This record gives sequence, C-alpha cells and structure tokens, in this order.
Amino acid sequence: MSAQSRFISANGLKLHYLDYGNPMKPPVVCIHGLSGNAHHFDGLAAHLSSDHHVMSIDVRGRGDSEWGPPGEYAPPVYVSDLSAMLEALELERVTLIGTSMGGIISMIFAGGYPQRVDRLVLNDIGPEVDPAGLRRITDYFTEAPSDFKDLAEVAAYYRANYGFLAAAPEAELIEFVRWAVKPDGTGRLTWKIDPAVRNIPRTGTAAKPMDLWVAYARIAARTLVIRGAESDILAPDTAERMCRVLPGARLVEIPGMGHAPTLVEPAAVTAIRAFLAR
Repeated sequence: MSAQSRFISANGLKLHYLDYGNPMKPPVVCIHGLSGNAHHFDGLAAHLSSDHHVMSIDVRGRGDSEWGPPGEYAPPVYVSDLSAMLEALELERVTLIGTSMGGIISMIFAGGYPQRVDRLVLNDIGPEVDPAGLRRITDYFTEAPSDFKDLAEVAAYYRANYGFLAAAPEAELIEFVRWAVKPDGTGRLTWKIDPAVRNIPRTGTAAKPMDLWVAYARIAARTLVIRGAESDILAPDTAERMCRVLPGARLVEIPGMGHAPTLVEPAAVTAIRAFLAR
C-alpha cells in the first residue's frame, strides 16, 4: 500500500504523516506506539482505504517528524500536537485508531474533545497499564542498542524484543523495521527516534502515571477495544471495566497475540471493518 508522505506545522514543529488517499471519504487517523512510526499502519490502511481517508502520523521525535524539546515528550504535548494537526488539516471530526501510546493519546484527546471524535479504536491499551508489562517495555526501550550494522541486525533486535514479530518472515520483517532507522554517516544505521524519547523517568513526579479513567469516562465516541489475548499491558479485568464504564464499548480479543496486535490479523481486520461500517 503506497502512501503520500506529507508534512504539516504544529506547535512549532514540522510533523510528518502518511496519507493513503481517498480524501472524500470519512477520515481515520492512526497513531503508533512508544517506539513506532507511521508505517506501522501500512497493512491496516490497505484494508480500510477504499472506504475511508486513512492518515497515519509520526508522533514528534519519531519517524520523519521533527524532534522537540527533551522535556516535552509527554502525552499532554502529543495530544496538543494532534489537535493542532487536525485543525491544520481542517478535520473537524475524525475516527482515531491508537496502538499502545497512540491509544493513550487518543483516549486523552477523545475525552478532552468528545465532539471531535466519531469513533475510537484502542489497540491493546487502557486507562491502566499492567506494571509488569510496563517494566518490560521500559527496560528494552531504554536499553536498546544505539546503532546497527545493517537491516538484518535491526530485524534480529526486533525479533528478540517484540513477541508479535518473532515468527515473521524475514522479508516482511525487514520491510517493517527499515522505517525505524536511518544511516548515521559512518556506514551504520541508527534510530530515527530522538534519544531524549528513550530517557523515560523511572522515579519522581514525571514517572507517575496520569489518571486516565477520568479522560476515558468523558469519551462520547463509539469505542472498540482490541486486546491481545496474551497481552501483559492490557489486563482482562481492565478491558472488561472499560466496557462497563462506556456501556457502548465493544471488546475483541486477538488469539495468540501479546502486546500489541499488528491490526492485520484476520480477527482484527474483521472487527475494525465491521466497527467502522456500523
């Protein structure tokens, strides 16, 4: 699935997004996870773009978006960026699909601007994050190698640290990871991510999570919660509580998947397409 690579100014930064075309159709904006990038939704976009105007954004400091001040890599800033981008694109009301961190951004935005979100898809994330999974992600994210010999070495790192990619065919994995790195000028590859993004506070005020249940309870959009059946981030109890807090919310579990489903699993594609068509 080819997409147009585009840039837009928001909050003083040049932010990048992918536009999969069909601008006369209802807009769907996709937001990736902590270490992800806009291309993580290439596969899903192929299934949705005939009936929707799919766009996928690079959150500041990732992918081809500009890097911001080191102290501003936090959900409230990401939400402000999203709001500014949607205003610049003149999108008054959208569907949001957010994976992990992208789901946190989507929850806060949908709770803060309920009139601007028509539907919401939360991929393996909720208002509470399982502490064991959070520790796992923080460890591998902050301790990742800074550079690699080639794409095969990058792919091996992903295969070792991302359970959902462990069995991926090598060619598919190379295509998946190549968007995460760039040449470093010495013949090696380095992350596109701003190194400051990896400095996750482990203690102190900045390390304390927000109470996302407050934002979540304000959501007016129809909501679909997707959970990897083996996820260590979104606990079953949390997913069930999400459906009680928002009585219209639907929960779909993707068998055999941990954190987080790629959203090209047949069960995920079927659920999302049906949800958007309702």
